[in-house]
Amino acid sequence: MRARAPWLLLPVLGAPVAHGPVLSGDLLPVLARPLDLGLTLRGRRVFGDNKTWRGALVMGTGTVAASAALHRSSWFRDRLPEPVRDAGPWRYGPLLALGVVGGELPNSFLKRQLGIKPGRQRWTPGGVTLVVFDQADFVLGVWLALLPVYRMPWRDVVRAFATVAAIHMGINVIGYAMGARDRPV
Repeated sequence: MRARAPWLLLPVLGAPVAHGPVLSGDLLPVLARPLDLGLTLRGRRVFGDNKTWRGALVMGTGTVAASAALHRSSWFRDRLPEPVRDAGPWRYGPLLALGVVGGELPNSFLKRQLGIKPGRQRWTPGGVTLVVFDQADFVLGVWLALLPVYRMPWRDVVRAFATVAAIHMGINVIGYAMGARDRPV
């Protein structure tokens, strides 16, 4: 059986497609409030200002919309694992969205507790590990969120994580070269 995890994660691209214009146009400002409500633990923010209700709702909606749109295509449906295909987009789409949004929170929490500011990194062995993990942290969130409909094999989780991390790092480097980012990673 060929690896189906990359196809399963394809609707996740709906998250940045939906979120990008909202961020650049500062749309829905009333929702641009921190998910952690400003709460702290040990004197440090739980998630920080960059994890907002706006981001969670817009990215989640983008993922669900992409799931529904892609599921209309037999080309896409035929590449999904059977249990996911059978669940349908209105069941797996919200689970993917939950995994995307929720999968980023543990890493943000850890970085805030280590005193690493949003968008920054430390170039220590542990810091580099966090940088790599940050590129694909949502893959583990998706794996967990999909458990009610699909138990993704570990080899597929590892492949998906490596693929997403490599693509994300490549996009970051291209963004840096174009002047859209202030750092390559």
